[in-house]
Amino acid sequence: MKKQQPQISEDKILEASWELLGEEDIEKFSMRRLADRLGIQAPSLYWYFKSKQNLYQRLANQVSKVILEEFHSEGDWKEQLTGLAVTVRSVLSRYPCSTQLMMMTLPHEPDIIRFTNRMLLCVESTSLEQEQKMQVVTTLMNYVFYFVLDDYQHERNVSAIIKEKGAGALPGEEMIHLLDSMSEADAGLFRRMFTNGLFELMGTDRAFEFGLRLILLGIEQVIKEQEK
Repeated sequence: MKKQQPQISEDKILEASWELLGEEDIEKFSMRRLADRLGIQAPSLYWYFKSKQNLYQRLANQVSKVILEEFHSEGDWKEQLTGLAVTVRSVLSRYPCSTQLMMMTLPHEPDIIRFTNRMLLCVESTSLEQEQKMQVVTTLMNYVFYFVLDDYQHERNVSAIIKEKGAGALPGEEMIHLLDSMSEADAGLFRRMFTNGLFELMGTDRAFEFGLRLILLGIEQVIKEQEK
């Protein structure tokens, strides 16, 4: 009896891609691994996606679509940019490796273009020059992308240390020993901040909101200077 081939579709490929990214991270992602996950031969994937980059584009497009669906913010430009940043962070945190995908792809998909256009609409009413408006949304997104990516990488690093040294390992212990071996001039302020737990704020809502406030205040200052 001839073995029946698994039924695949673009949606099933995308779903399996997210599952694989959640398990193995983007560095290990490959079309061969994806094909194995789907129970098919790798060449079959190329009927749906011309390359891995093409697949990445489509995954980023999915993320952009979800952001657009969940972003419902009115008010002035500051309220809109705040709502946008919060929404983007929330969506990226739910989709494994989505930050890397958004950073690795070009705006060659419809929902990525709609997302970019929606960002620009947030500042369209301001007195900023057109190139400044693009710089504003680029700076804001770079901040959100980096914030999510930094938090993601920190969790991976901690997990790697625990895996290497055992469940009872405390990642901060080696850092404390290192800092204690360094002089006050070289590491004094850093050591005090570290031992006081200030670095534990990294990745928190409080840290995110403060960084976002800094960016918005900077934009507001530029607008005020141009309106004088």
